[in-house]
Amino acid sequence: MIDVNEYLKGFYKGTKEPSLKAMHYFMDKYNNFEKEMKFIHIAGTNGKGSCAEIVSNILKIQGYKVGKFLSPHLIRYNERISINGESISDEDMQGLIEELKPLIEEYSEKEKSRITLFELETMMALLYFYRMKVDFVVLETGLGGLYDCTNVITCPLVSIITSIGYDHMNLLGDTLPKIAFQKAGIVKPNSSTVIFEQTPDVDEVFAKECSKKENQLHIVREKNVSNYRYDSDLQYFDYGEMKDIAVNLKGMVQIRNASICIEAMKILRDDGYEVSDESIREGLKTVIHKARMEKLSDKPFIVYDGAHNTPAMENLQSMVAMYYSDFDRVYIVSILKSKDYRKMLKILASDKEGKFIFTSGNDAERYVDGNTLYECMKEYVDEDKISTMTLEDAIISTKGSDENTVNLVVGSFYVYGDVVRTIKNMIWVSMRHAFWQL
Repeated sequence: MIDVNEYLKGFYKGTKEPSLKAMHYFMDKYNNFEKEMKFIHIAGTNGKGSCAEIVSNILKIQGYKVGKFLSPHLIRYNERISINGESISDEDMQGLIEELKPLIEEYSEKEKSRITLFELETMMALLYFYRMKVDFVVLETGLGGLYDCTNVITCPLVSIITSIGYDHMNLLGDTLPKIAFQKAGIVKPNSSTVIFEQTPDVDEVFAKECSKKENQLHIVREKNVSNYRYDSDLQYFDYGEMKDIAVNLKGMVQIRNASICIEAMKILRDDGYEVSDESIREGLKTVIHKARMEKLSDKPFIVYDGAHNTPAMENLQSMVAMYYSDFDRVYIVSILKSKDYRKMLKILASDKEGKFIFTSGNDAERYVDGNTLYECMKEYVDEDKISTMTLEDAIISTKGSDENTVNLVVGSFYVYGDVVRTIKNMIWVSMRHAFWQL
């Protein structure tokens, strides 16, 4: 019997030449069942996860059975594959792995090429959703679009492409139009695509690809969004004829994400699917997206945001200015080696009042060493504002912060589970100590 977590942890996590060959091999083995399924396909540099959560929540509230495939997971692999918010069970995942394992070995032997972890996860998700007879699949790309494993699907109901920014440039290109072209790979004939207006050269890439494939492009423009305001809990805005929409996500970028999701729902409605304004409103008002400006603790005040590239760091600083300008701010930072950490730190350093604790994450092979981050940050801020600690010690150090201090854990999604566990242990130790003082 396969131990699911151990098998997945040890599975090949590398990359290879961009190709959908392995995915087509799997789909051929299963008679291309995906052609019977209904997909909302989502690509983009940042905002994919938010849009996936919004769309899934709206459709679930409408009464549909919705499969959702996204990455990364925060605590367990199972989170990547879920139906109406319920993660796939260990038993179901084990069954899928045992079923696919002989095919993986056959392909690897025949093609002299290894199956990647994301290829395995994508195939498991598609098979699971098909057999569970979901009404819709909300499918988030892993990397890019054109050669992303999820792009094995042939005709989504609608494609959503979120913001385009500089990330994974070694694979996707060194200019925004080049990166946009890779994301536009999910555009398919006889379908529709939604974007939020960006720079003219980026928008032109999408317009050209949609025109070439006779795909209907919907561009949401800034002028379509009005009457924006926010409080400590919700953001509010008008979109076209829909007034006073409330969104349970923080930051102006989420208003753009919400707008393109509303437009995508209108496309489904025009295609004959029932999606009411009431479901759209309730879906936006109740959506939850973990690790995006998520409050993990009140005392000490700890907020987690997985800002993992330069556009995300810029969004983070915008949100900090909106919500936490009156607080003392301590940033606990972990950054993957694959990221442009120098540019990310420069953006963080724009907070002239902030203090910074650098960690080496939870995996020395994957994360930039905390001392390296420290040395780089010395170029931007005074040395008395920076320090290094282990991730666990950095979280524990927040116990000494006062109520006017917000501790922001940023730079990566992959330390989320460790941070949550450390906070829970802190709370348990505090409760036990209080009990023994009685």
